[in-house]
Amino acid sequence: MKVPFHDLDPMQVVWHGNYFKYFDVARFGLFSSVGIDLYKYMTDRQLVFPLTRSSIKHILPLRFEDRFICRATVTEARYKITMNFDIIRPENGEICTRGTGEQVAVKLPDMALEFEIPAEITRALGF
Repeated sequence: MKVPFHDLDPMQVVWHGNYFKYFDVARFGLFSSVGIDLYKYMTDRQLVFPLTRSSIKHILPLRFEDRFICRATVTEARYKITMNFDIIRPENGEICTRGTGEQVAVKLPDMALEFEIPAEITRALGF
């Protein structure tokens, strides 16, 4: 990815909230790469997968037009989906940001917590 001007704050670095947007791009890229369509789960099976926890550690700032890779790695996918994120400068391998996110399965319309991730998602994510 490449940092656009509209992602900057007044100090000319990426505004801290935009890192979560980058994490989402990586998260949905990972899901897509293994054939998981979370929108289809919502429309066809009334299952949604909200984030219940996220964290971020800012190490080095990203600036206008910096190129970066946001890598998502699944660490758990049985009872919740947990991912680690690394934002890396590809030219030198510097880690700029690290983060985590946790998602659970929730049944609509009553918002009932499911205590397991559907088996086909668990398998697709390698668990």
